[in-house]
Amino acid sequence: MFTNYERYLRFINSKIDKFFERQKPYIFCQKGCAKCCKNAEFPFSLIELKYLLTGFLTLDKETQNIIEANLAKLRKEREEFKGESFRYDCPFLINDVCSVYEYRGVICRSFGLLSTGLDGRVKVPFCCYEGYNYSNVIDMETKMISAEKVKAGNFPEQPLAFNVTYKYLTDPDFEKEFNFQFGDKKPLIDWFTGPIEDKPKN
Repeated sequence: MFTNYERYLRFINSKIDKFFERQKPYIFCQKGCAKCCKNAEFPFSLIELKYLLTGFLTLDKETQNIIEANLAKLRKEREEFKGESFRYDCPFLINDVCSVYEYRGVICRSFGLLSTGLDGRVKVPFCCYEGYNYSNVIDMETKMISAEKVKAGNFPEQPLAFNVTYKYLTDPDFEKEFNFQFGDKKPLIDWFTGPIEDKPKN
């Protein structure tokens, strides 16, 4: 059932990989960093959820139990939360490593780049303020890319911003081009009101 969605993922990955390679002087992503997997909402569409669950089913029982325990803890915290925006660590993150990396969502694949939306505004990934991506060229006071730092670093080109917002990457045009449906979209934790076994898999 995922043939067309996987074609879409290959297309998106090829583009995103080229973006990361072009921005290599400014990118400090590394296994175990996991900044992008914590304190967020993680938007997921229905097909992304189903694909994620196929990855979950490939894991050993011990790992599955850890994830189930993470979800149970988050469900309880979600019920007790009184604010407007519930942020949390991804329940599929174990020892700061994604347990379902090959099956991760679209937002997980694109995070870390400078991004730009339809309004033309450039957004810097929050990890830059913790010494990661673009931290070598960011002005911490203005929170903007510093032309002086780019020049001083003798980088080959200015950092570039790409349209890799979740809204763009899940645009209906991709559904038409690759012949599949994203389905409903909501924060990852909102899909899990009960055990994983209760989730749709087909």
